[in-house]
Amino acid sequence: MTTPALPAPATGPYRHYVYAYPHKTAYRALEDRPHLAGLWADEPKDALSLYLHIPFCEIRCGFCNLFTRVGAPDGLTGAYLDALDRQAGAVREALAGTGEVRFATAAFGGGTPTFLTAAELDRLCDIAEHRMGADLRAVPLSVEASPATATADRLAVLARRGVTRLSLGVQSFIDSEARAAVRPQRRADVDTALGRVREAGIPVLNIDLIYGIDGQTPVTWLRSLDAALAWRPEELYLYPLYVRPLTGLDRLGGHPDTAWDEQRLALYRVGRDHLLAHGYVQRSMRMFRRADAPPEGAGDYACQTDGMIGLGCGARSYTTTLHYSFDYAVGMNRIRSIIDDYVTRPAAAFAHAEYGRAMDADEARRRHLLQSLLQADGLDTADYRARFGTSPADDFGRELDRFAALGWLTDTAAPGAPATVSGTLRLTPEGLAHSDAIGPDLFSPAVRAAMAAYDRK
Repeated sequence: MTTPALPAPATGPYRHYVYAYPHKTAYRALEDRPHLAGLWADEPKDALSLYLHIPFCEIRCGFCNLFTRVGAPDGLTGAYLDALDRQAGAVREALAGTGEVRFATAAFGGGTPTFLTAAELDRLCDIAEHRMGADLRAVPLSVEASPATATADRLAVLARRGVTRLSLGVQSFIDSEARAAVRPQRRADVDTALGRVREAGIPVLNIDLIYGIDGQTPVTWLRSLDAALAWRPEELYLYPLYVRPLTGLDRLGGHPDTAWDEQRLALYRVGRDHLLAHGYVQRSMRMFRRADAPPEGAGDYACQTDGMIGLGCGARSYTTTLHYSFDYAVGMNRIRSIIDDYVTRPAAAFAHAEYGRAMDADEARRRHLLQSLLQADGLDTADYRARFGTSPADDFGRELDRFAALGWLTDTAAPGAPATVSGTLRLTPEGLAHSDAIGPDLFSPAVRAAMAAYDRK
């Protein structure tokens, strides 16, 4: 396999957060609108992920480019759940006759799923269980929440329905920093919400924090970290602040520069070292787990290779040959229009894929490499060879050599060992720090071109 010539990598450590590949800005309208039954007919379905998207929030944070709207007119959340139920029925009908379907993991995201009332959250769980057939009490189930919506009645529903992980978006325990990120909240309310989560007895608490906020210093960053550590969360995610197009911070005129890159990288190292010193284990650039936390995730699900079924107008679905979703937007007017269209659709309209990107052999290799390499455990080269018939060095030698020369990558196989010898490609600590530069450097030229040509809306 010949690796195509690549342009010189962009400078700076913060180019793109790669949580999935390809990014949705590389998706396009699918002219053939393939039927889901055909897409899933020959797919392995014994260890799928189920994702339900709730596109509502009480506020729109200044850094947020997720598919969500602020508030909901009377009746909209109920109409949305009605449409979600119709979509679930259509998807399950399309899967009928394509082999046994089993979900190994599930998640509710958004938006803010806990924007829904307690009764609506119960209904959401019913859709996942009774419509889609996911056993929520037998698989890892993660739900995102905000401090304002983490109320006792909502948390009681989630605990009763089998939620194993609750992720609370705090971002900063310093009120002035929260305001600078256009996330108005009070520290006292955050602590109250965290107390409720602990009282609910959900096994894993994750706290999201952001570094690089205007006015943040190493001292205030450590203060936020210590405030989080006081709750002994099983997980902590540390996110670098990005200013993305069409977001609130973008409208305020905040844009990256070299000094900001240096500030974020310095704060990342402060946070990483602080958590490691307090008994946390780094699982990726962003994710840290308490060493004695309950086991994470589903043991038989691999995000690099296994399929996903997403429900809701902000959700993605993954098959071997196609990643698909609905239309994507960041601007509020366009998001509202997409949601309004979604809630009026009949069941039959959900039986086809509308927007997406085909996955050929090269893109499949890139996805597997990316989503393995950006985890602390790294990439098992023998597994890669067994899956694709080539080695990572065969397919991406120039990129991997570049990372190694920068001190970002190591290979556990002995130098000069034959290709049959198993090794692990693993990012060094400095490589993990530069994950947001490494990931984009592995995008295919076609995906880069599609992302660059995306009409932002």
